[in-house]
Amino acid sequence: MTKTQLWIGRIMSGVAVLFLAFDSITKIMRVKSVTDAMAAMGLNPNLALPIGITLLVCLLLYMMPRTAFFGALLLTAYLGGAVATNVIIAAPAYNLIFPVITAVFVWGGLYVTSAHVRALVGKRINA
Repeated sequence: MTKTQLWIGRIMSGVAVLFLAFDSITKIMRVKSVTDAMAAMGLNPNLALPIGITLLVCLLLYMMPRTAFFGALLLTAYLGGAVATNVIIAAPAYNLIFPVITAVFVWGGLYVTSAHVRALVGKRINA
């Protein structure tokens, strides 16, 4: 892996981490705009805290090299839930695409920086 590839992976992961950290912190702090948006989507605003804590735990797992793969799986499930919720409420396309793009950054960054993930993907594709 070249230095350029390493930095591309770090930047991709970093963008995802910054966005998801901001998302989890605003939920944990129960920022009014977040709880209002949850209410508008038909979700109980009291769920902001447990959802934010869950996201933060998944994110911390992703940020640790030994558990990054497991963290990426959990973040994918979280982001899939975001997509599903937006589909149910017939949200605009941007609301559907943003979690997908975030997941691409999560996995893209991990793929570029982790030889284990590249090997796993390579084995699946060639099998």
